[in-house]
Amino acid sequence: MSSEGKSRLYAWLSERMPLGEIDAYLRAKQVPSHRKTFWYYFGGLTLFFLGVQVLTGILLAVYYQPSPEHAHESIVKIVNETPHGWLIRSMHAWSAHLMIAMLLVHMFSVYLLRAYRRPRELMWLSGFLLLLVVLGFGFTGYLLPWDTKAYFATLIGTEVPKSLPLLGAWGVSIVKGAGYVGDETLTRMYALHVTILPLIALLVVAFHVLLNQYLGVSTPAGTAPTRKPVPFFPDFAYRDLIAWCAGFVVLLALATLIPRELGEKANPMASAPPGMRPEWYFLPLYETLRIVPASLVGIQGELIVNGAVGILMGLWAVVPFIDRRSHQGLESPVFTAIGVVLIMYIGGTIVAALLT
Repeated sequence: MSSEGKSRLYAWLSERMPLGEIDAYLRAKQVPSHRKTFWYYFGGLTLFFLGVQVLTGILLAVYYQPSPEHAHESIVKIVNETPHGWLIRSMHAWSAHLMIAMLLVHMFSVYLLRAYRRPRELMWLSGFLLLLVVLGFGFTGYLLPWDTKAYFATLIGTEVPKSLPLLGAWGVSIVKGAGYVGDETLTRMYALHVTILPLIALLVVAFHVLLNQYLGVSTPAGTAPTRKPVPFFPDFAYRDLIAWCAGFVVLLALATLIPRELGEKANPMASAPPGMRPEWYFLPLYETLRIVPASLVGIQGELIVNGAVGILMGLWAVVPFIDRRSHQGLESPVFTAIGVVLIMYIGGTIVAALLT
């Protein structure tokens, strides 16, 4: 399109949309520049991989059939017969791993940099909710190929929350739909994965991005800017775009060099294969359940672990409301130590499990 054509299109759109005001706002927005600016890019990378998830998920849904009789066969058809189907499926699987990894890095960096302090408490809460949603994506999507590993991992995973009082057994029955993992479970997992969770994610992401645009980017507590602030548009937006391109290169390399494998079709009557374990982002919970004895002082071990995880996540969600020092721009050594211990424990259990 010629420059004259672009000008005419811009003028036509400007009469119907506030393009000038949006452009002026984005150019006026400033991003702090300091030695920790690097951590700002992980939020954008999370959004990028979420977009890849949506796009590849739509393409896969065109061919996928959510029933135990046809689910595995439809994946085989996608991988072996559909043009570039194997690549789309691998990109969908790897982008899920990268999205969760980027979100974890983003959330822990926000925590350690105290970026949740007033007036950004709601941004932290929406980010925490988004973390739960993407973990839900990972759990509900795992069963969909209906292969042996997916079936028995889901069978084990749905048993873990049962020990929780009041909501545990009820929540599991809602997800499974019956006393066993079968056609109702697959249908409900599919509905959660492609309808309910995406709608929740869309609302949460929109709210989070809106707050980010309104409140701006936070300068870490105790950190002094080393250079002049960078305009969000076009300077920081271009840098974000470069990070997205790098993320896409990594994603494409992983999907091409390590394509997602598909096991044998699940046989509910068979025994679980040895060495079953969940995906890496559920390994800390899985390994903790393995370490804790079946019973402690008369209390079920699973109940103790699940209760401790529930309390910890509840405290994690309300951190901005209990860390008073950060609101005064002061360092919080206790909260920093807690964050470091959590990172070391989560990272340590994942690495140890993968190595063994």
